[in-house]
Amino acid sequence: MFSYFFLPCEQNMEKLSDHFIWKSLKEGDLKAFSVLFEAYYPKLYNYGLKISKNTSVTEDSLQDFFLYIYEHRENLSDLDEIAPYLFLSYKRFLIRIINRNNKNRTLDVSNETLIDFEFTAEEIMEKQETERFNKTNLPKILNGLPKRQKEAIYLKYYSGLKAKEIAKIMNINYQSVINLLFKAIKSLKEDISIMKLFN
Repeated sequence: MFSYFFLPCEQNMEKLSDHFIWKSLKEGDLKAFSVLFEAYYPKLYNYGLKISKNTSVTEDSLQDFFLYIYEHRENLSDLDEIAPYLFLSYKRFLIRIINRNNKNRTLDVSNETLIDFEFTAEEIMEKQETERFNKTNLPKILNGLPKRQKEAIYLKYYSGLKAKEIAKIMNINYQSVINLLFKAIKSLKEDISIMKLFN
């Protein structure tokens, strides 16, 4: 899985800015590609799995996506922030593959009801500071949120993205992201006291 591309990464490479890593990648630096791959593969895999609900499709499409990035690196736009570009581009890349494989059911990437995230108990427990939250009921509460709120919650708390990055990925403005997160957390707090989960 791309291991043959990699040269040993210097530790300070990981501390470099998004702009520098992306610029280095565009110039063909394999260390920059390695840093990019290792940093974003797990996050994009989990995100893709929420969309496709299929491990094989997610794995294959993500490898193809990174290969596409590397092969077309010279034509990529300059970036100061990598995460929004990768998440949104991979989302579109994956949806095209899903549409190609399922000609009877075409998905529209612009459709805000497209992605229906489902939280598992394992994901939730990984984010908890204590065991006092109910492992059985919490997924039901999270999964009962509106779809856009679930996607915002997932990107914020499970992918570690900032509100301005989420805004670009979801193609909405910054304030809309804040509103989605606020409404989601307010709903959750009304059902169960899980404030620490979102700290």
